[in-house]
Amino acid sequence: MITSKYKKLLLASSLFIAAGSANAGYEIKLSDEDKISFGGYIKVDARYVDGDVGYRDFWIGSGTPLEKSASQFRLFANETRFNTKYVHGDVTGFIEMDFWGGGGNEIISNSVHPRLRHAFIKYKDVLAGQTWSTFMNTSAIPESADFAGATVGLVFIRQGQVRYTMGNFQVSLENPESWGGDTANDSMPDVVARYNLKGDWGSVSFSALGRQLNTNLGNSETAIGASIAGRITTFGKDDFRFQLHQGELGRYVGVAFTKDLVGEKVEDLTAYLAAYRHYWTDTLRSTVLYGRAEADESGADRSQWSVNLFQNLTKQLAVGVEVGNFEMADQNVDSNYAQLSLKYVL
Repeated sequence: MITSKYKKLLLASSLFIAAGSANAGYEIKLSDEDKISFGGYIKVDARYVDGDVGYRDFWIGSGTPLEKSASQFRLFANETRFNTKYVHGDVTGFIEMDFWGGGGNEIISNSVHPRLRHAFIKYKDVLAGQTWSTFMNTSAIPESADFAGATVGLVFIRQGQVRYTMGNFQVSLENPESWGGDTANDSMPDVVARYNLKGDWGSVSFSALGRQLNTNLGNSETAIGASIAGRITTFGKDDFRFQLHQGELGRYVGVAFTKDLVGEKVEDLTAYLAAYRHYWTDTLRSTVLYGRAEADESGADRSQWSVNLFQNLTKQLAVGVEVGNFEMADQNVDSNYAQLSLKYVL
């Protein structure tokens, strides 16, 4: 039976291969064509926020202005995630979940709900399912304790899509959503094209986005935008990560920073992020980062900066501390934060 086969394989330590990334911790070879892997990480965070933007477990592109400054401390493990990947020849299936799905409370058990992050099938050069948008360059996300770090400057979105990859070129049809408009008439998929450059120096991506948005008064508007993002190797193990986004990008940028449509007008925005990571030793490193986003129609202006220090206690276990600030300049409020994180990669 398959179950007994799995048990035998799990007992055979020679079949376990530890991988370097958080997405593929242990791999089991089932046959010449079949293998299954398990990965993810356990992350525990202690977070303190002080200021006149309401507490959040991690900053996004919007916040709640407070009439009076407040301070709050929380200890949580919601970022913890688990994934599994099954490979059969040219076919790959991948699924991942974490625990930002809501629910729970601080009174008794804090039993938070799991949520779906990724679920896709890949056959040769075609991918279908839910995963990071093709418009997004994950290698340009900085290392931080605060989840993704300065999300106001990031393209950060997962959604259903069909993607075709041909060498360095990718094109995809992705799920539409007229945020702030009439979603009932979203009949055309978003279209993304991307070109990747890679080398010993690092990697850079150039992306373009085109879509049709539908207003609440029944009008259809064309929205286009572009992005350049990358990670550049500098000295030793150091790297510089950057992102620059311009155009009618709405929900694609800043994690709820601004809507696609403000009234009957398409929102236009500019967002950017810069982060430098320096290795003090082979296992001790720091990242300093700054991200900002500005929108024309809504007038939203948000920014975040932070500096951190991470140390690997073992190959799989790291501890980090981070301090920073999140500002909503358009509403003249901001909050400082400090965070301690412990992360164990499976």
